[in-house]
Amino acid sequence: MNKKVKELSIFFPFWNEEKNVENVVKNAIPVAEKIAEKWEIIIIDDGSSDKTLENAQEVVKKNKNVRIITHFPNRGYGAALKEGLSNAKYNLVAFTDGDGQFDFSEVDKFIDQIESNDIVIGYRKKRRDNFIRHVLMNMLKIWDYIFFRFWFKDIDCGFKMFKKSAIEKIMPLRSEGAMITTEILAKSVRKNLVISEVEVTHYPRKYGAQTGANLAVIIRAVLESLILWWDLRNGRF
Repeated sequence: MNKKVKELSIFFPFWNEEKNVENVVKNAIPVAEKIAEKWEIIIIDDGSSDKTLENAQEVVKKNKNVRIITHFPNRGYGAALKEGLSNAKYNLVAFTDGDGQFDFSEVDKFIDQIESNDIVIGYRKKRRDNFIRHVLMNMLKIWDYIFFRFWFKDIDCGFKMFKKSAIEKIMPLRSEGAMITTEILAKSVRKNLVISEVEVTHYPRKYGAQTGANLAVIIRAVLESLILWWDLRNGRF
């Protein structure tokens, strides 16, 4: 990337990430200043029960371009993403998960692709998760192909970029849980949006606990997926 983009909204979803929130946001600020003429960072606190919100507020005090949206109680990953997508004010919107497993400076790769695409989604070169998460990822790919007829390398990779116009075409989003990425891609495919994939680095989680393999999360995702399939089948979106 040789020149700055005119404007960029960045958001990060957090749930009980008190040891990650400050580093994730602070590391993104110099990147935003380098790549965008106008920018904002939105911290989405999804009803954390630890000091995530408190630590986020300290970051906001020192940075006028950073703001917070908070949920209470916790609603789920999908709800956090919906908040970020719907509250972003600029024409390009990017996010990574708030667990510190991505390097936001790799957003350059997305910017290089976004001009000729509606959405750019990351795929992890080497996924730094446990065996169960790898199994679930492959199950999700098969599930989504059967029900929604699309295939991407890494559906639930938490590093994506959107044109604001693409977000407007897939809204409103319904999923509140982990199936949000499937809903985004299923609706995007239905709307004939142009989607590109770029390789990103995935790092081991240093702090906090993963919840994607939690049984309750999986059951909720299956139910949301079936509702989404029924809605799409009957043209309800």
